[in-house]
Amino acid sequence: MPNERLRAVMEAGGWTHAALADVTGVDPKSVERWVNLGRTPRRATALAAAEALEEDVHALWPALRQARSARAVSPELVALYGQRADLPVSAFVQLLSQARQRIDVLVYAAVFLHEAYPRLNDLLRERADDGCTVRIAVGDADDPNVQQRGQEEKFGHGIESRCRLALLHYRALAGVPGIELRTHGTTLYNSVYRADDQMLVNAHMWGINAYGAPVWHLRRHGDGGLFDTYVRSFDAVWESARPVES
Repeated sequence: MPNERLRAVMEAGGWTHAALADVTGVDPKSVERWVNLGRTPRRATALAAAEALEEDVHALWPALRQARSARAVSPELVALYGQRADLPVSAFVQLLSQARQRIDVLVYAAVFLHEAYPRLNDLLRERADDGCTVRIAVGDADDPNVQQRGQEEKFGHGIESRCRLALLHYRALAGVPGIELRTHGTTLYNSVYRADDQMLVNAHMWGINAYGAPVWHLRRHGDGGLFDTYVRSFDAVWESARPVES
């Protein structure tokens, strides 16, 4: 996952990869990996970079926080974003592209993905062709729970239109080997985008559209943790969802 915080700070300060590499004593390729691949430098190097950028080192690389005897944050939490709009669509695309075994998507609509990345269906087909199991659950536009969400977000019938549009986008995948498409009418507390042992969770807040609500990036760390809790939640919705025929 890219380090978008680091990228933004560098852009704001006019820093190039080469310039930051020069003040930290590393090569520009290392800085490029910090930004584009989310690599974490050694603590001393990170401190030098943070000082040059005039930014808190833990804001740039949360993984460098010292472990505490009483852990306040789940070890599965990779990153927390204040709102979904803080993540570029490329973060979602990269996550799904890395999947080798399983992709699970649980949303009401999330049409932003197809709008910003028209090749999304092609990507999902490619993953399925390579052996991934792909499960996609979108909202049933005619279900009262979905319609209620529209009222709560002050979108009215707009959410129903978005659900129908999402189904229109994904319907082309119905019947593709390895891909299952279903509609659900559950009260959706979180949208889930899972790729193997990583997951982006878009929390939902009353009266706030999904793009303005927080997202946390999780990576599975052993059995029975936070990641598995969301997996069980997805599976429960999936069992109640209705298959979409090709």
